[in-house]
Amino acid sequence: MLIQCVRNGRGFIAGRCAPAFALLFAFLSLAAPLKAQTTLGPVTVGAGLQTSFVHTAPKGGSSVDQFLLNSARIYVNGPVTDNIKFMFNTEYDGGTNKVGVLDAVGRIEPSPHFNIWAGRFLPPSDRANLYGPYYAHHWNVYTDGVQDGYPFVFQGRDNGVAYWGDFAKKVKVSVGAFDGASATGKPKVLGAARIQIDFWDPEDGYYLNGTYYGDKNLLAIAGATQVQSGKTATTADFLVERKLPDGGVVTIESEYSNYNRLGGYDAGYAKSQGAYALGSYLFPKAVGIGKFEILGKYAKAEFTHGKTPSYHQKTTEINFNYVIKQFNARVMSFYKDTRFNTVRTNFWQLGVGLQIQM
Repeated sequence: MLIQCVRNGRGFIAGRCAPAFALLFAFLSLAAPLKAQTTLGPVTVGAGLQTSFVHTAPKGGSSVDQFLLNSARIYVNGPVTDNIKFMFNTEYDGGTNKVGVLDAVGRIEPSPHFNIWAGRFLPPSDRANLYGPYYAHHWNVYTDGVQDGYPFVFQGRDNGVAYWGDFAKKVKVSVGAFDGASATGKPKVLGAARIQIDFWDPEDGYYLNGTYYGDKNLLAIAGATQVQSGKTATTADFLVERKLPDGGVVTIESEYSNYNRLGGYDAGYAKSQGAYALGSYLFPKAVGIGKFEILGKYAKAEFTHGKTPSYHQKTTEINFNYVIKQFNARVMSFYKDTRFNTVRTNFWQLGVGLQIQM
């Protein structure tokens, strides 16, 4: 049936178009509830912010006071089907004053045992890389010469594809292949793998936390490695966290790293290795809208096989934190002392940082 609509200066003439509009209205009325039945979960949008005041005092030099916008992030996540999801996150880097693509991932997740991620994301690596600065336990992450020295494109991420799976809520396995050219400048594929064993409560998902603030009793041990053309970066990490009968929380985190011509903190040295230990206590009693926490960390890293003399770095950090809503709202005051036996200049820092997420 052909229905014609004649248009005058003010619009359509209703007489000839009424049957068409009636048919269209009936169709939409039937289609609307059908669409509602097949609608997937909503797209979620979030944001994160880290800002701080830092006083830096180098040995023999003038001190510097800075108000910093360390980082700002936008998070977008949503389903395509029940088993296919999309994640897109951006970050403003205060150091470069630029916005970059943090994560852009197609996630195929049919079961806890079988998951495929493709795009840009954190490769299998140490726990410190898999929790990032927003889910770390202390403020000054990635400054000790030990944590997350793996090569990357942007903020620990690389472009590639990975498989990961959780088994029996005790073993987490991940393995992947990534673009070596963008991460290291070498054209060969970068291979990455990690295995983790949870002896107490399980940790679901691929990305991890540096603490659970007592929501989990955790004893986790893991090892990770990345390989490119015979060059390796290898780490072993450990995390134990226990909620005490009085409501306080004790956490111990440690890691050993060995960067053998792949990654590392100082490009002038082919090899580096080191370790750190971190301990904290979250007080059980709430004061106002949050709880206080005391944290200490000590790290030592050695840098060798360079054109200049080898040297080592010792880093001591103390945090006194006010945890309001775990990772979504916390104020973290810190003191950090960094010392070198040669080559570089000693310095110390004192400051306070604010983290907000929604």
